[in-house]
Amino acid sequence: MMQVLTIVKTLNLPDWWVCAGFVRSKIWDRQHGYDRASPLPDVDVIYFDSDHINEDEEVRLENQLKNIDGNFPWSVKNQARMHVLNDSSPYESSVDAISKFPETATSLGLKLDEDDHLILVAPHGLDDAFKMKLRPTPHFMNNERSWIYEKRIVEKNWNSKWPNIEITS
Repeated sequence: MMQVLTIVKTLNLPDWWVCAGFVRSKIWDRQHGYDRASPLPDVDVIYFDSDHINEDEEVRLENQLKNIDGNFPWSVKNQARMHVLNDSSPYESSVDAISKFPETATSLGLKLDEDDHLILVAPHGLDDAFKMKLRPTPHFMNNERSWIYEKRIVEKNWNSKWPNIEITS
């Protein structure tokens, strides 16, 4: 994990975080007593730059990360434009975007500060991640976006990897 964070830090992206499954999966693997990390479908790198919202820039950054270390499945997204996917009002920052991820246990981000100290953001706290509870964030609870959360439960099939998680609809 430190290798990923160190690599991403070299990009000097504004308001950057490595988030979501990258953090949650590590917690759930430990809670399940796994010796090896579960394979990640992607390493979610987010940043916030409202002055440069062209998707081509994200592709360029992904390619830059692949050139640094191609062993990780990089996914880079500028949160200044991602609100459109969730039919939301524009996000104010990366942390605002993380708070509006579909699941509370996935609404987590890590980064390194100037002195390479870890910084963790958990807008909905850490209880759900550590207690292995999967539930929607308020942004996806009982509203027109609820179907996105429900679809992710089916598609991600998290119970097959981590059988001890508790899923709330």
